[in-house]
Amino acid sequence: MQRVYGAQNEMCLATQQLSKQLLAYEKQHFTLGKGDEEVISTLHYFSKVVDELNILHSELAKQLADTMVLPIIQFREKDLTEVSTLKDLFGLASNEHDVSMAKYSRLPKRKENEKLKAEVAKEVANARRKQHLSSLQYYCALNALQYRKRVAMMEPMLGYTRGQINFFKKGAEMFSKRMDSFLSSVSDMVQSIQGELDAEAEKMRISQQDLIAVNESVYTPDSDVVSPAINRNLIQKAGYLNLRNKTGLVTTTWERLYFFTQGGNLMCQPRGAVAGGLIQDLDNCSVMAVDCEDRRYCFQITTPTGKVSITLQAESKKEYEEWICAINNISRQIYLTDNPEAAAIKLNQTALQAVTPITSLGKKHEVQHSSQTVKNMENDKIIPSGSAGFQDSTQLIAPGTPIQFDIVLPAMEFLDQNRGGRRANPFGESEDSSKDEEEDSLLQQMFVVRFLGSMAVQSDETCEVIYEAMRQVLAARAIHNIFRMTESHLMVTSKNLRLIDPQTQVTRASFELTTVTQFAAHQENRRLIGFVIHLSETLGEESMSAYVFESNTEGEKICYAISLGKEIIEAQRDPEALAQLMKSVPLTNDGKFMLLNDLSEEDGTMHEGGEESEA
Repeated sequence: MQRVYGAQNEMCLATQQLSKQLLAYEKQHFTLGKGDEEVISTLHYFSKVVDELNILHSELAKQLADTMVLPIIQFREKDLTEVSTLKDLFGLASNEHDVSMAKYSRLPKRKENEKLKAEVAKEVANARRKQHLSSLQYYCALNALQYRKRVAMMEPMLGYTRGQINFFKKGAEMFSKRMDSFLSSVSDMVQSIQGELDAEAEKMRISQQDLIAVNESVYTPDSDVVSPAINRNLIQKAGYLNLRNKTGLVTTTWERLYFFTQGGNLMCQPRGAVAGGLIQDLDNCSVMAVDCEDRRYCFQITTPTGKVSITLQAESKKEYEEWICAINNISRQIYLTDNPEAAAIKLNQTALQAVTPITSLGKKHEVQHSSQTVKNMENDKIIPSGSAGFQDSTQLIAPGTPIQFDIVLPAMEFLDQNRGGRRANPFGESEDSSKDEEEDSLLQQMFVVRFLGSMAVQSDETCEVIYEAMRQVLAARAIHNIFRMTESHLMVTSKNLRLIDPQTQVTRASFELTTVTQFAAHQENRRLIGFVIHLSETLGEESMSAYVFESNTEGEKICYAISLGKEIIEAQRDPEALAQLMKSVPLTNDGKFMLLNDLSEEDGTMHEGGEESEA
C-alpha cells in the first residue's frame, strides 16, 4: 500500500512536469519546422488537459493517504503495539507471582511465626490478583485483535477502491463530453501526417533507386576531364574549396571549407557554423590559375593593389574553371547591371584567358639578368655566361636527388666531437682562410641570409637550374614540415663567398668565387637567392651543387656583389682594367669597393631588414 501511494505521488509530479514540457516544445529550434504551428497549438491544449488531470491525481493521492494508508498504519502502530505491551505486563506479573510463591514455600514447618506467615500469604494473594488482572487484559486484547485485523485488511482496500472510482468518475465527467471532438480531430491529424510520411518515404525510395541505378562516373570526381560541361556565364557560385594557409616561412596547410558568393563578396562557412563570414571583397579583383606546390586546379585571387589575397583549390576541372569564370564576372561588378547574364556572356572571352596556369617558380622573363652577364673590362662588352634556352627539369637535376637542409648535420657534429680531429666542411671546402686574406680583398660586403637547402645538379649552363633547385627545396620543406633554418652572415669578397656564424664568427663554409658558375635571384620572391658551385674532384670528376638562401635584403644586391667580385678577379689580371674599374665604382675609406645602393632604389623595391619572410 505504501508503494501504491508512492506511485500515485510520483504520478502527480510526473504529470506536472509533463505539462511544463508540452509548453516548452515551442521553444525548441528545429532545422525543419514545417507544420509545427498546428502541433504547438495542439500541445498547448494537451498541457491544459494534463494540468486538470494533475488536480485529480492530487486529490486521489490525498484520499489514498486518508482511507488506505492511515488505517493500516493505525492497526500496526496502535492495536499490535497494545497487544505487545499487555503481553509484557502479563509476563512481569507472572514473574512476581513465582517469586512470592517461592518465599511462601520456604516457611519453616516446626517453628512457625504467625506474623511472618501472614505477611507472605498477603504478598502471594496480591501477586495472584495482579497476575489474574493482567492476564484478563491480555486475553481480551487478543480476542479483540482477531476482529480488528479483519477490519484493518478490508478498510484500506475499501478506501483504495472508492478513491479510484471517484477519480475515474470525476475524470469522465470532466473530459468525456468536451474531449471527444478534440481527440477525434487530433487522431485525424495524426493519420494525415502519417499519410504524408508514407508518400514522402515512397518518393525518397524511388529517388534512391534512381541514384543507385546511375553510372558510377556521377560519383567520381573529375570524371569528364576532357570535355566537361562548363557554364562560363555564372554570376554566383557555391561549393567546397581547399583554402591554402601559411603555417611558417615555407610550410602551408590546406583546409576544406564551404565557399559561396553573395553580391560582390566571397563568403566562407566552416563546418558547424551558423552563418558564413566575409573572406574577400571581389570588386575589381583579378583571378588566375596557378601551379601551387603539387596540387591541381589551383587559382589565386589578387586584390586591386596587386597583393595576392588567397589561394584556393577546386576538386575538378569543371568546378575549377567555373569558379574562375564566376569570380572574374563578379569582379567586373556585372551583378549590379540590369541583365547580369548578358554582361557575363560578353566577358566570357576574358574568363577563358584566365584559365591558363602560370608557374610560380619558373617564370621566364625576356629581360637580361645580372647573374647571366659578366662585364669585360677591356672592351666594355657584355658577355653572356649561360644559355638562354629552356631545358627539361630532369636534365637539370636528376630525379630523386637528396636535399640537405642544414649546413652541418647534427650526426656529423657528434662524430666530429668524439673524433677529436678537425671537422670536415660539408661543402667540400677548406677552412684555412684567414683574416689577412680578407684585409687584402678589394671587396667586402656582408649580408644576413638563412640557409634553405642544397642539392646536386647536372648542369650549370643556365640559371634555370637555380629556379628548379629553389622549387624542389621549397616543395620538400613544405612536404616534410621542416621549419628550422640556419642564419648566417654571407661575406662576399673579391676572392670567395664565406658563410659566417653570427655568434661565434666561425666560418661555416667557404667557396672560391671562381667556382661560382651561376647565381640568380628569384623573379617573384626577390629575397630568394641561389648559386651553383662547380668543383673538380680528386679523381678528375666534376661535381656541381646548387645552394638556396633567403636574404633579409633583395637578392639582386647579392647578385650584384658576386658579379662585382668576378669583375674584380677579371680586372686584376690587367692593371689598366683594374684602375678603370676603381674609377667607375666608389671606394670606401680603406680603399675597398663599395656597392651602389642606387641599383635597388631606382627599382623602388627596397625592403626593410626585418620584413617578414616570403619564402
